[in-house]
Amino acid sequence: MSSNFTGLVSNGVPIFGNGIPATKGRVFFVDYGNGSDSYDGLDITRPFKTVAVALGQCTTNNYDVICLIGSSTHTLTAMLDVSINRVAIIGLDNSPGRRYGQRQKVSLGVTTAATDIATIKNTGVGNVYMNIKFMNANTVDEGLYCVADGGEYAQWLNCEMYKSTDLDEDGAAELLCNADSAEYINCTIGSNVDAVTATGARPCVLLSRETLTGKVCRDTSFRNCLFWRKAGAVGNFFVYGSGATDVERMLLFENPIFFNTKLAASTPAQTIGMGASQTEGYVLVTNPALVGSATSLSTTAGVFAIGPDPSGAAATMGISIQCS
Repeated sequence: MSSNFTGLVSNGVPIFGNGIPATKGRVFFVDYGNGSDSYDGLDITRPFKTVAVALGQCTTNNYDVICLIGSSTHTLTAMLDVSINRVAIIGLDNSPGRRYGQRQKVSLGVTTAATDIATIKNTGVGNVYMNIKFMNANTVDEGLYCVADGGEYAQWLNCEMYKSTDLDEDGAAELLCNADSAEYINCTIGSNVDAVTATGARPCVLLSRETLTGKVCRDTSFRNCLFWRKAGAVGNFFVYGSGATDVERMLLFENPIFFNTKLAASTPAQTIGMGASQTEGYVLVTNPALVGSATSLSTTAGVFAIGPDPSGAAATMGISIQCS
């Protein structure tokens, strides 16, 4: 069966607005507030209720698309484990691309399963996530992340990642990035509302190698992303990796904004903190902007910056200066 989409078509292929891709695969619709998992999900008037059921209908390498509709939060009862390849999960927002505040939200609350390490775990190849706010309020000991990415060639476009719990837990993070060749574009990662009370690394992005077994951050890039923090200690970095081999080949940050809110109790000692100098790759940061953070982007060998003055002087490195 194929979706009964009645919009514009070209040569029999549905053409979608708002960035929804035309595809040879099936298109499933999900509406948590008005849908039913007894429907087939193949028409916008017969949407599934839960994204987990829709994912279960997708076929790997078929370029299937899941469209999240409605203003209700798409609530999960267990981590969404995306291990199939080339599937797209898209929020049908009425915006061409929000960096935060997406109307389609996917949330995981309190569970008891040790396998629920995140709201969503991606280990497939070539998957796409767009126009979605991912949230995690879990308190299970293992549930340390909002997004755990260990896939290959994933794209995360216009997504927000927010974890409201484990604020006192060293090693928790909004994004666990053990991804190979992933792209994060126009995303917001972290919170400027919830105060981090951990004394050590409770970053927006955690890079520590093989936190997901066999996975490592390799040739990954962040483009035009916003990193939010309300730091409570000097060790609350925005980006952190614990070991010397956490980055393979390349990790690129293009035009990042690292923003530690004015109401924070502390200023991070480093924006990008690594537990050891990198031996298998380089971190490159281009045109960074920092506010409420250290005057040094990083003190770890293997982290490079390109800006007006790569030496890291506050006035020329993109760090915000109060206007007089």
